[in-house]
Amino acid sequence: MSIPASHRPAREWLLLLIALAVVAVVVAPLWQLMGSPESRAELEARWTRDRLAKLFLGFEQVLCYVCAAWAVLILQSRFREVLAQRRAFALDLLPTEEGARILPEDARPLGRKLEQVTAGRPLVLANLVRLGLGKFAVSKSATDVAEVVRNQADVEMSRMVTGMSTVHYLAWAIPAIGFVGTVRGLGGAFGAEATDIAEFTRQAKDQLKVAFDCTLVALVLSLVLMYLVHAVQRAEESLVTDAQQYCQEHLLLRLYSGGEGE
Repeated sequence: MSIPASHRPAREWLLLLIALAVVAVVVAPLWQLMGSPESRAELEARWTRDRLAKLFLGFEQVLCYVCAAWAVLILQSRFREVLAQRRAFALDLLPTEEGARILPEDARPLGRKLEQVTAGRPLVLANLVRLGLGKFAVSKSATDVAEVVRNQADVEMSRMVTGMSTVHYLAWAIPAIGFVGTVRGLGGAFGAEATDIAEFTRQAKDQLKVAFDCTLVALVLSLVLMYLVHAVQRAEESLVTDAQQYCQEHLLLRLYSGGEGE
């Protein structure tokens, strides 16, 4: 029996579309009312092809692109792994029939069946079920099984958090590289050499453009990357939570040792 994925992301995207529509309805008339044709023409004249090239193709910007691309590839790989892990919920790992019970003598045969079904793949759900069955075969206590499942879920979650360390470093490095470009631009602005004030002002303005361009690109990339990190982390946390729920419904609530009061 598969566990349905959460519908929360779909609702969030729907709310985002509604928010965009509301803002567009409010802002568009104000832009048409307050923005003169001269200001729009001036804006188009300012953002020329050469200006856009300086904005997006600086040395620091290219370094930011490399870090962002590296992080996105890692996140894409981790998200594909989450999707592969979720296929385990459709496997026949435990009896799901109504009224089915798991006795201590059933634990080891079910464990061998689990190994055959999963073919030794490192699946989060399979790890929780296998450890729970092994503990039940030894202790015959549902309380001990619940503790083992909970501890293993914490281990799996910690492993996932540790695996995101490189991505977290890259998410921190991107704005840091942008600030390096900012410092370089500011240093060039104050260190500009010119024969007159007009030339000094022109050179300083060019250097300041470089400084703020680096910061702008780096911060935008960082915002996008942090959202992707948040989305992948939430998918991984949901995977572990659903695995615990599966164990609760199909393992813990079906354990029966045959003792008094069970």
